[in-house]
Amino acid sequence: MNTTAIHTLGVDLGGGALKLYGAAGGIELPAHIASAGHRTRRARATGLRTLKPPMRVLTGGTGFYIGLGAHDWGRPVENLGDERFAGSPEVQALLYAGLSRYLDDHSYLDHADLIVGLTQSAFLADIAPNVRSWLSGDHTWATEQAGQSKPSTRDYALSIGQINVTSQAAGALFDYFLDDSGAFISQRKPAFKKEVGIISVGMNTLELLVLRNGATIERFTDSITAGVRRLLEIHDPSDHYSRGELDTMLRRGQLDYKEDLRTWASEINGHIERRWGSAFRRFAAIIVVGGGVILLNNELTARLNGKAYVPDEPVLAVARGLYKLGLQRSKRRRQ
Repeated sequence: MNTTAIHTLGVDLGGGALKLYGAAGGIELPAHIASAGHRTRRARATGLRTLKPPMRVLTGGTGFYIGLGAHDWGRPVENLGDERFAGSPEVQALLYAGLSRYLDDHSYLDHADLIVGLTQSAFLADIAPNVRSWLSGDHTWATEQAGQSKPSTRDYALSIGQINVTSQAAGALFDYFLDDSGAFISQRKPAFKKEVGIISVGMNTLELLVLRNGATIERFTDSITAGVRRLLEIHDPSDHYSRGELDTMLRRGQLDYKEDLRTWASEINGHIERRWGSAFRRFAAIIVVGGGVILLNNELTARLNGKAYVPDEPVLAVARGLYKLGLQRSKRRRQ
């Protein structure tokens, strides 16, 4: 494999999925994590189909299943607290799984600079220094994938150099304002100094922000745990399934959530109304991102008076915007 120059990667450590974006494109990996322990021999029963296990990440003597179906194979790990960003074993395994996919699918690299997006609440908890600490330096891990006769194992190594930590909102903002080279899009640049709203509907949180010239206007800012997890809670109030199991069914089109969607959409729109009122009419644009946007569709955007802008890839938009911001900063340093 050919070694490339130092790569810049945008990293969105979301509650629903890890998103990576670099020069070779984007990766979305569902954040379904299960403690795997030592690999066990798969049972085979006559006449029954055996499911293929998901990727198993091996790091620091610990194994985790990662991705769709992980909760069928191990003990579910579903920590959505901000402390996980500080380098919890399961988040490390999730990042390694995503990096493995990036290296396998696109290009080989042995050095990378990262620009990482965190939630508003993570910044309030002062998590950023710990994020830089665990990400910095040399990383080694291995992955195990099921094969026809036996699992195939691959070793990886990556050195992470410069690390910038910013808000996920910055990713959404700069995905809208910057092109693929990290330069301002000329027809949109004048709006940067005006008020621009951001609505992010992720797995864990609904985040509302308004920025003017890149600075947050606190009056319009809020973050609550009302993301897609709330839709899943409405659908399964008795907790018969793990969040990962429900999300897997949702992604595979096996979850009948239409009636639940109306309730969830009312809650989302009600919160936006309480925080923004009619002030959104004065915003130059409203950028709407996150996987929840795909589910809500017109239930969310119809009330925004034609100001809503939904990116072509609303799930990857934050990571892509972080990557674009990284390119812009790299150009400025060189100049």
